[in-house]
Amino acid sequence: MKKILITGGAGFIGSHVVRLFVKKYPDYHIINLDLLTYAGNLENITDVETADNYKFVKGDICDIPLVEKLFTEEKITDVIHLAAESHVDRSINDPISFVKTNVFGTVTLLNAAARAWKKDLSNHVFYHVSTDEVYGSLTETGFFLENTPYDPQSPYSASKASSDHFVRAWANTYGLQTKISNCSNNYGPNQFPEKLLPLMINNIKNNKPLPVYGKGENIRDWLYVVDHARAIDDIFHIGTTGETYNVGGFNEWKNIDIVNLLCKLMDRKLGRVQGESAKLITYVKDRAGHDHRYAIDASKIKNKLGWKPSLQFEEGMEKTVDWYLKNIKWLDHVTSGEYEQYYTKQHT
Repeated sequence: MKKILITGGAGFIGSHVVRLFVKKYPDYHIINLDLLTYAGNLENITDVETADNYKFVKGDICDIPLVEKLFTEEKITDVIHLAAESHVDRSINDPISFVKTNVFGTVTLLNAAARAWKKDLSNHVFYHVSTDEVYGSLTETGFFLENTPYDPQSPYSASKASSDHFVRAWANTYGLQTKISNCSNNYGPNQFPEKLLPLMINNIKNNKPLPVYGKGENIRDWLYVVDHARAIDDIFHIGTTGETYNVGGFNEWKNIDIVNLLCKLMDRKLGRVQGESAKLITYVKDRAGHDHRYAIDASKIKNKLGWKPSLQFEEGMEKTVDWYLKNIKWLDHVTSGEYEQYYTKQHT
C-alpha cells in the first residue's frame, strides 16, 4: 500500500490534490501535513475528512522531529510536496518566512525522506510542486521551457528556485527519486482571497475598490486548479523520475482584461447593470520587481503524458465565480481576522 505524505493539503492547490487522491485511489493512504496558517483551511476538504484512507496531521514542515516521526510511524512511501508560502506581496514584506518555509522546510522533508528510504530509494518518489516564477519574466514573445535558465525576481520566486535546486541536489547526491513540476497561475474554488481572482470577486460582491497594479498590463497564463491536480496525478504516476514538467493552461491574459471579464460576469450573476462593477477598478502603485509576463510551454506534459486542460478559460471562470457566490460562508470565514488586517495594510 502506498502511504503518501501530501504537504500543504489544506491549502488551495493541496486540497484539490488531496481530494483527488483520496477519492480516486481508495487503496492508498493519504497523510495530509499542514500547519493551518492563514491560507490553510480544513473547510477546503470537509468532503474527505472522514474517509478511511485519509489522515490529517497539523504540523510544520520545518519541525524536524515531527517530520522524521511521521516518516517512521506512518511508514511514508512517497511525498507530494506542496506546502509553501506563495504570495509575492507577503514575500516582499517578510522574506525570512519564505526562506524558512520554502527552503528549510523543503530540505527538512528531503532529508527525512532520504534517511527513511535509504535501504531502497528506487521504490519511493519525492515529488516537488513549484512555480513558473522561478524562470523570471518574459517580454511579449517566447515561453518558459523546462530548460529555461532560472532568473527569480522576488523573494518568493527566489525561495522556490532555491527549493527546486535542493530537490535536484538530493537526487544527485543521495539518489533520491525526484520529480518536479512548475505551474502557471492557478485559479478556481478554495483559493485564498489575497490572489487576484478571488480578491476581485470578493471586492465586487462587497462593492469595494478593485486594486490593479500599475496599468494592469502584466500578463499571466491561467490554469484551472482541478486540471493542475490532474496533472500532478499524471506526473506522480507516469512521469519520468528525475524529470521536470511545466504545467500551464495555454491561456494568457492581461491582468486588466481578467478584471474586466470578472466585472462583466459578476454584473450578470448579481443582476447589476453591465459596467457597474468596472467602475470599482482602481489603479494602484505597481508592485516592486513586478514580472511583466509569464507564459508556459506545456508541450512536454501534453506529448509525453497525454495531459491537457479540460476547460476553456471562460467556462472555468464561470465555474469559479459560481463557486464563490455559492460559498459566501467560506469566503466570510477566511476574510476575517488576520487576513483583514493584512488586506488593509496592502491595499489602503
